[in-house]
Amino acid sequence: MFKFAGLLYAWLFWISLCSAQKQVATAYITSGNQTQLLTPNVLGLTNQATAATKIVIDHTQSFQTIDGFGFTLTGGSALLIQQMDLKSQQALLQELFGQSANAVSISYLRISVGASDLSESVFSYNDLPDGETDTLIQRFSLSRDTLHLLPLLQKILRINPAIKIMATPWSPPVWMKTNRNSVGGRLIPQYYRAYARYLVKYLQAMSAKGIPIDALTIQNEPEHGGNNPSMLMSAEEQARLIKDHLGPLFAQHQIKTKIVIWDHNCDRPDYPIAVLNDGIAKQYIDGSAFHLYAGDITALSTVKAAHPDKNIYFTEQWTGSKGSFDGDLKWHVKHVLIGSMTNHSKITLEWNLANDANFGPHTPGGCTECKGALTIQGNQVKREVAYYIIAHAAKFVPPGSVRIQSNHSGNIYSVAFLTPKGHTILILLNNGDANERLSIQWHQQWVNTQLNGGDVASIVFK
Repeated sequence: MFKFAGLLYAWLFWISLCSAQKQVATAYITSGNQTQLLTPNVLGLTNQATAATKIVIDHTQSFQTIDGFGFTLTGGSALLIQQMDLKSQQALLQELFGQSANAVSISYLRISVGASDLSESVFSYNDLPDGETDTLIQRFSLSRDTLHLLPLLQKILRINPAIKIMATPWSPPVWMKTNRNSVGGRLIPQYYRAYARYLVKYLQAMSAKGIPIDALTIQNEPEHGGNNPSMLMSAEEQARLIKDHLGPLFAQHQIKTKIVIWDHNCDRPDYPIAVLNDGIAKQYIDGSAFHLYAGDITALSTVKAAHPDKNIYFTEQWTGSKGSFDGDLKWHVKHVLIGSMTNHSKITLEWNLANDANFGPHTPGGCTECKGALTIQGNQVKREVAYYIIAHAAKFVPPGSVRIQSNHSGNIYSVAFLTPKGHTILILLNNGDANERLSIQWHQQWVNTQLNGGDVASIVFK
């Protein structure tokens, strides 16, 4: 009798344990009014859908493999973080790049080759007195970056050795340019080979510092010559630089860094398509990068359809000083995060990681309204809207995850992933203003829940 009761109890306990493991999911919610900020909510699973709005996760349809989510670590960001005391700095770096339950686990960074407009000042690694040239790049030096950027990157790599880094030039040394100025101008044709040597030297110098560069874009925003620094570059010029100079030098020096083109807005899918249509240039190119200050995010799919063998990257979108938390959360999650992922991007990057309370540092003529993911004043850190936009993916979707099919329904937008550990992640946005009840199908079960207007949820199914 007692033996039977004991066996029955053990059997019921096992059934309840298995049932409990199978019948819960966790939603991490950020609300537009900031009452919830990645706040966990346990959801039950049932056998029936009860809402008219249905989101179905289809594990049989898979798409791109994910490289990561993150920000541009600008020179200004590096300076601000490096100026924190060591205890505060280490705590912040663990929160940003670590793998603990409290970390947001940023997995991808973009950095500038030389200065960006969010550096303290304009510089390259081969600045020379007026009238001098150095076509063999013998006076190359990373010295300006040894102050803040390189030490910080080395600390980040100790926390996450697998983090991927993309490098982007805003301008070559001014002696290579038609206007001899950091703003605008074009690359002088006689210096194409010198510029290719400059970029190769950069990759080699970074590698020697223990900082591998996974991908290199050719030019930040090649059709925007008004930034400081900046440079104009046509599709024909980009193709010529790659096929005649940079690509062959990469092959000669056995450089494995990926070459990525365009790195500008979604209104000109014809530009990267034109570069990729050059068969000689194409053999050296890994893919195309995009921003969304103009055009529609579906341009990523347009380029993917034209050259399906080449990758897609989403590399920049800024939040501004005049934006609101709720408005930016909704727009960026819809267009940048869900939009780029559902249009084949391997990464989603917001723009600047950190700024001070005055939206600095920046160069003279650089962006005065770019709001970072963090506002840093001394050791005080305020987490801004871009922090949560990226955290909703980076925290739950590790590199190596694969996007799988999910649908939009009414005001509910979604993107889904299968992680290397076999977990399913669903990111949802209620793009409307009213609360909405919805039913989510995961395998043969359903989650019946609601999402308030403007809310974002990352749901983890294990």
